[in-house]
Order: sequence, then C-alpha cells, then structure tokens
Amino acid sequence: MTGVVAKRLALIQPFHVMALLGRARELEARGRSIIHMEIGEPDFITPEPVIQAGVQALEQGRTHYTPSVGLPELRQAIARSYQEWFGVQVDPGRIVVTPGASGALQLILACLVDAGSQVLMADPGYPCNRNFVFLFDGEPVGVPVGPEQHYQLSARLVEQYWTGQTRAALIATPSNPTGTVIPQSGLQDLLDVVRHRQGYLIVDEIYQNLCYGSTPRTALSLGDDVFVINSFSKYFGMTGWRLGWLVAPEAFIDYLDALAQNLFLAAPTVAQYAALAAFEPDAMAILEQRRREFQARRDFLLPALQEIGFDISVEPEGAFYLYANCSRFTDDSFAFAADLLEKAGVAITPGIDFGHYQANRHVRFAYTTSIEQLEQGVERIRNYTGGH
Repeated sequence: MTGVVAKRLALIQPFHVMALLGRARELEARGRSIIHMEIGEPDFITPEPVIQAGVQALEQGRTHYTPSVGLPELRQAIARSYQEWFGVQVDPGRIVVTPGASGALQLILACLVDAGSQVLMADPGYPCNRNFVFLFDGEPVGVPVGPEQHYQLSARLVEQYWTGQTRAALIATPSNPTGTVIPQSGLQDLLDVVRHRQGYLIVDEIYQNLCYGSTPRTALSLGDDVFVINSFSKYFGMTGWRLGWLVAPEAFIDYLDALAQNLFLAAPTVAQYAALAAFEPDAMAILEQRRREFQARRDFLLPALQEIGFDISVEPEGAFYLYANCSRFTDDSFAFAADLLEKAGVAITPGIDFGHYQANRHVRFAYTTSIEQLEQGVERIRNYTGGH
C-alpha cells in the first residue's frame, strides 16, 4: 500500500471471532457439522407481519428519503411504546431514527467527543463501543468489572475513574457479553454522579425487552437528560434491516439532525415502514413467544455449561449470552475457541473480543440457535473438555 492511512486505524481492530467464523464456514463447506454459538444475532427471521409491511411499502413506491431524524409516524410509534410499556412520556421530537444502534451511537459520540475526550465503559463490553470513541479521536477508558461488580459500572467506579477529560459514561443494560442488568436504583446513582460531574450518561438498551424474570425498565424514567440507544435488531429480529433509534436531550436534537443529514442522510426508508408493524399486536405476540424461547435456551445452557466446569457465577438476566470463565481448561481463550472449533465443531467467541480484563480466561456462548442444536453443542463440549 502506498500513502499514509489515518493513525486511528491502528487502534481499531477487527473482531477475533470473525477469523473463527471464517474457519467455521470453511469446515462447513467441506461437509463438517458446526454448532454456531458465536453469533450475536437471533436465529429467528423477521416476524411475518413486519416482512409484509416492508413488501407493501415497496409495492406502494415508498422508496424515497425520509426526514433525516426519521419517519414521523415511526417516531410517534416509538414514543407510544415508552408510554405503553414503561409509563414514560417521551416527546417524539426527542427521537432520532438511525441506521442501526451503531448509527445512533456514532451520532451521540460525534456530539460529545473531542480529540482527547474520555468515555468510561465496562471491560468486558461490546467491542465496537471503544472503536467508535477512537473514530472521533477520543479515549475509551475500560473499567475492569467482574462478577463482584455484576459486570457493570457503578457510581463508585465512575467516581473513581472520572477525570477532567471525561465527557460521558456508556453503559449497557442488559449487556453484551454478560447479559447482566443494572437495577433502577443503580441507574439513578450513576446518573447522579454523572450529573454532578457535568457529564452525560449514555445507556444502551438494545436488549431491553429480552429480559427474563424481571420487568424491563428504561433509563428515560430517570430524567430527560440521558441519551438512550435502542434497536430493531435484537428483540424485533430485524438485524438486516439496519434500523435503530436514540432518545436525546432536547437541546441536542438540532445537532443530531445536522449530523444525520451529513453522515447518512436518513435511515433506510423501507425498513422504517416495516418497523411500524413491529408494534402491532400480531407481531408483538410472535416476539413475546420468541423471548420465552430465548429464556428456555438460557435455562438449559446455563446449568449444562456449569456442570461441564465453566464458571458462570452471575446468572444473566437478559440478552442471549453466557459469559463463562474457562480457566479450568485454558489460559488462552482464543486458542481454546480455535481448538474447540477444529476438534469438536463448536464455534464460540473468545473473551479477547470484549476487552482486556481477564479476557484470556473467558469465552462467550450465544444461545441464538435451537435447543436441539444447543444440546448437541453441549455434548460435543463435554466430550472435548473431558479429554482436554
């Protein structure tokens, strides 16, 4: 390659799991049976009512740009959902529809992060979060968290790690890769600390409706000065439609509108019309059945992995992941995942994709495949570890 590339590219690394996924596809092409427990994507297709709404939008010629902040009807539907599900009134004017939750986070960080600005986040955590901060020449600060911290930031940790360069704290509840939830009292404490420091709290709620045994909550109930991110990808099963949204403090909407106009113009039009159907009763019935299926998968996989010897000391309350300590078997999570794929035909994600803290001692299992497949995967893992 000739010429010079931006220095930030040296900081933004690809997912290690992509190399494993590529190898898994090679093995499958050769006829090997592979159990996929590495992909953070629901195995269910988009609910039929949503698909039909998208088809209808195409047939009706709804293929032109929408406003940069989103289709007005969709912003209103999202606002109604907060009222109906959580009893929280949200002005539709504070909602911006984006190309996935990733688009939402990019807009927020573009508003808040200058060169050298710091953003606090949990380590382990979703890897793109730190890379988005790098994209704006900021500094992501990974705060080490383990089972004793419920794998989440707390008010005490934010106070400890906050500096004069810190602009925001970014949390996810439920989280990826651990599936843990921050209780409402903990959210309030976090918001109080961030307010006192004159910073901002960014709350990723993309797994919000994939909660098991507890009632989903929203940080928007705590005030109108938080940034909340959500998505149609996970609970709604619309990953490939690339549609998300954010709710922002009113003072930021004009800035977000201008950024959206310049960064991506608008979210996909057909996806927005399709998403209107996601809130209808027939689609919601399908989605709730799928949520119960995810819970059944968790309830099978958690004790099965513990019995094999993986240490999972915090039960995930949401999402569709199990973050397991594999130190009984290895001190190199990537080598372990690669060997498990080759010898047992099971694909999982190494902890090094999610940060640095004890990353070589952890792996993530995604229960985004059927119980039958999970049962087969567990049997293969049991046989592999028994001879490991």
